[in-house]
Order: sequence, then structure tokens, then C-alpha cells
Amino acid sequence: MMEKTGKTQGSKAHPSAADLREARLKAALKANMARRKAQAKQRGAEKFSAQTDSGTGSAPGSDT
Repeated sequence: MMEKTGKTQGSKAHPSAADLREARLKAALKANMARRKAQAKQRGAEKFSAQTDSGTGSAPGSDT
């Protein structure tokens, strides 16, 4: 006999409250990770820009 796991083949038509919550949390996590990645990328660009503008960010191997 088959075991009952709480999920059936027809769960796509009528998702349970737990499935809706899981999908909502998954979407929120994905958006949060994308936002954090964009923030980190921007901070890295600002840090690089500040180093090169102040003259402290010399290229490796340059003698100046």
C-alpha cells in the first residue's frame, strides 16, 4: 500500500496553507538574497572608487 505523506498529485490545483506559506517564504528569501547581493556589489564598487579617487589604490606592480 502507499503511504500518506500529506501531498497528493492534485496539490497543484488546491495548495494547502503550508504550501502557500512555503512558496511565500521562498519568494521572500529569493528577493532578500538578490537585494543583499546588489548591496554588496554596490559597496564593493564604492570601496574601489574611493581607493582609486584618493590615489591609494595603485595597480600592483606600478612604481608610482
